[in-house]
Amino acid sequence: MTTPATDRTTHRSPVQTAALLYGVVFLLVGVLGFVPGITTGYDSLQFAGHASEAMLLGVFQVSILHNLVHLLYGIAGLALARSAGGARAYLRWGGAVYLLLWLYGLLIDKESAANFVPLNSADDWLHLALGVTMVALSFLRGHDRDRAAGTTRT
Repeated sequence: MTTPATDRTTHRSPVQTAALLYGVVFLLVGVLGFVPGITTGYDSLQFAGHASEAMLLGVFQVSILHNLVHLLYGIAGLALARSAGGARAYLRWGGAVYLLLWLYGLLIDKESAANFVPLNSADDWLHLALGVTMVALSFLRGHDRDRAAGTTRT
Protein backbone atom coordinates (compact mmCIF):
# COMPACT_ATOMS: atom_id res chain seq x y z
CA MET A 1 0.00 0.00 0.00
CA THR A 2 1.30 3.47 -0.81
CA THR A 3 1.01 6.64 1.19
CA PRO A 4 -0.82 9.63 -0.30
CA ALA A 5 2.47 11.56 -0.63
CA THR A 6 4.12 8.69 -2.50
CA ASP A 7 1.00 8.14 -4.58
CA ARG A 8 0.98 11.79 -5.66
CA THR A 9 4.51 11.65 -6.97
CA THR A 10 4.42 8.22 -8.60
CA HIS A 11 0.99 8.30 -10.23
CA ARG A 12 -0.43 11.49 -11.63
CA SER A 13 -3.99 11.83 -12.78
CA PRO A 14 -4.65 13.22 -16.26
CA VAL A 15 -5.50 16.66 -14.85
CA GLN A 16 -2.24 16.69 -12.86
CA THR A 17 -0.24 15.71 -15.93
CA ALA A 18 -1.85 18.51 -17.96
CA ALA A 19 -1.10 21.10 -15.26
CA LEU A 20 2.48 19.84 -14.96
CA LEU A 21 3.01 20.09 -18.73
CA TYR A 22 1.61 23.62 -18.86
CA GLY A 23 3.79 24.57 -15.91
CA VAL A 24 6.92 23.25 -17.63
CA VAL A 25 6.05 25.04 -20.88
CA PHE A 26 5.40 28.33 -19.07
CA LEU A 27 8.75 28.02 -17.26
CA LEU A 28 10.52 27.30 -20.53
CA VAL A 29 8.86 30.26 -22.27
CA GLY A 30 9.72 32.54 -19.34
CA VAL A 31 13.38 31.54 -19.48
CA LEU A 32 13.57 31.73 -23.29
CA GLY A 33 12.22 35.27 -23.15
CA PHE A 34 15.54 36.24 -21.56
CA VAL A 35 17.73 34.47 -24.14
CA PRO A 36 19.17 36.68 -26.89
CA GLY A 37 18.69 35.06 -30.28
CA ILE A 38 15.60 33.14 -29.18
CA THR A 39 14.22 36.58 -28.35
CA THR A 40 14.87 38.95 -31.25
CA GLY A 41 15.35 42.63 -30.52
CA TYR A 42 16.68 41.62 -27.12
CA ASP A 43 18.54 44.94 -26.80
CA SER A 44 15.15 46.72 -26.73
CA LEU A 45 13.78 44.51 -23.91
CA GLN A 46 12.22 46.80 -21.30
CA PHE A 47 10.71 46.09 -17.90
CA ALA A 48 7.19 46.80 -19.13
CA GLY A 49 5.29 48.80 -21.71
CA HIS A 50 4.44 48.70 -25.38
CA ALA A 51 7.81 50.22 -26.35
CA SER A 52 9.56 46.92 -25.66
CA GLU A 53 10.30 45.59 -29.14
CA ALA A 54 11.73 42.29 -27.98
CA MET A 55 10.01 39.37 -29.70
CA LEU A 56 10.09 35.80 -28.41
CA LEU A 57 10.73 33.55 -31.42
CA GLY A 58 10.44 36.71 -33.52
CA VAL A 59 6.64 36.62 -33.08
CA PHE A 60 5.44 37.27 -29.53
CA GLN A 61 6.13 40.69 -27.98
CA VAL A 62 7.72 40.34 -24.54
CA SER A 63 9.11 42.42 -21.73
CA ILE A 64 10.80 41.58 -18.46
CA LEU A 65 7.38 41.73 -16.75
CA HIS A 66 5.85 39.45 -19.40
CA ASN A 67 8.67 36.92 -18.92
CA LEU A 68 8.32 37.07 -15.13
CA VAL A 69 4.58 36.38 -15.42
CA HIS A 70 5.36 33.29 -17.51
CA LEU A 71 7.88 32.13 -14.90
CA LEU A 72 5.34 32.62 -12.09
CA TYR A 73 2.68 30.73 -14.07
CA GLY A 74 5.19 27.92 -14.54
CA ILE A 75 6.05 27.74 -10.85
CA ALA A 76 2.36 27.77 -9.95
CA GLY A 77 1.70 24.95 -12.43
CA LEU A 78 4.46 22.78 -10.97
CA ALA A 79 3.35 23.44 -7.40
CA LEU A 80 -0.37 22.94 -8.00
CA ALA A 81 0.11 19.82 -10.15
CA ARG A 82 1.01 17.97 -6.94
CA SER A 83 -2.70 17.32 -6.31
CA ALA A 84 -5.61 16.78 -8.66
CA GLY A 85 -7.62 19.55 -7.00
CA GLY A 86 -4.73 22.00 -7.24
CA ALA A 87 -4.12 21.06 -10.87
CA ARG A 88 -7.78 21.54 -11.68
CA ALA A 89 -7.83 24.97 -10.02
CA TYR A 90 -4.61 26.01 -11.81
CA LEU A 91 -5.98 25.04 -15.20
CA ARG A 92 -9.46 26.46 -14.66
CA TRP A 93 -8.52 29.77 -13.03
CA GLY A 94 -5.30 30.19 -15.00
CA GLY A 95 -7.24 29.59 -18.20
CA ALA A 96 -9.89 32.10 -17.14
CA VAL A 97 -7.16 34.71 -16.58
CA TYR A 98 -5.78 34.03 -20.05
CA LEU A 99 -9.25 34.44 -21.56
CA LEU A 100 -9.57 37.79 -19.79
CA LEU A 101 -6.10 38.74 -21.03
CA TRP A 102 -7.19 37.81 -24.56
CA LEU A 103 -10.20 40.14 -24.30
CA TYR A 104 -8.04 42.85 -22.75
CA GLY A 105 -5.56 42.56 -25.63
CA LEU A 106 -8.36 42.86 -28.18
CA LEU A 107 -9.86 45.95 -26.55
CA ILE A 108 -6.84 48.10 -25.75
CA ASP A 109 -4.92 50.38 -28.06
CA LYS A 110 -1.62 48.54 -28.54
CA GLU A 111 0.28 51.85 -28.65
CA SER A 112 -1.17 53.16 -25.37
CA ALA A 113 0.01 52.95 -21.77
CA ALA A 114 -2.72 50.34 -21.24
CA ASN A 115 -0.50 47.88 -23.12
CA PHE A 116 1.86 47.57 -20.17
CA VAL A 117 2.53 43.81 -20.40
CA PRO A 118 3.09 44.27 -23.60
CA LEU A 119 0.84 42.37 -26.01
CA ASN A 120 0.64 42.10 -29.79
CA SER A 121 -1.88 40.28 -32.01
CA ALA A 122 0.09 37.04 -31.88
CA ASP A 123 0.01 37.19 -28.07
CA ASP A 124 -3.74 37.83 -28.13
CA TRP A 125 -4.54 34.73 -30.18
CA LEU A 126 -2.11 32.58 -28.22
CA HIS A 127 -3.86 33.73 -25.03
CA LEU A 128 -7.19 32.62 -26.49
CA ALA A 129 -5.77 29.18 -27.30
CA LEU A 130 -4.17 28.88 -23.85
CA GLY A 131 -7.35 29.98 -22.08
CA VAL A 132 -9.60 27.60 -23.96
CA THR A 133 -7.30 24.59 -23.65
CA MET A 134 -6.51 25.20 -19.97
CA VAL A 135 -10.19 25.51 -19.02
CA ALA A 136 -11.07 22.44 -21.14
CA LEU A 137 -8.26 20.38 -19.58
CA SER A 138 -9.44 21.33 -16.10
CA PHE A 139 -12.31 18.90 -16.68
CA LEU A 140 -9.99 15.90 -17.06
CA ARG A 141 -10.40 13.15 -14.51
CA GLY A 142 -8.70 13.06 -11.17
CA HIS A 143 -7.91 9.73 -9.51
CA ASP A 144 -10.41 6.97 -10.46
CA ARG A 145 -9.56 4.81 -7.47
CA ASP A 146 -10.54 7.64 -5.11
CA ARG A 147 -14.07 7.70 -6.55
CA ALA A 148 -14.28 3.91 -6.36
CA ALA A 149 -13.32 4.03 -2.67
CA GLY A 150 -16.01 6.61 -2.02
CA THR A 151 -13.70 9.50 -1.16
CA THR A 152 -14.16 12.99 -2.51
CA ARG A 153 -10.55 13.76 -3.43
CA THR A 154 -10.28 15.00 -7.03
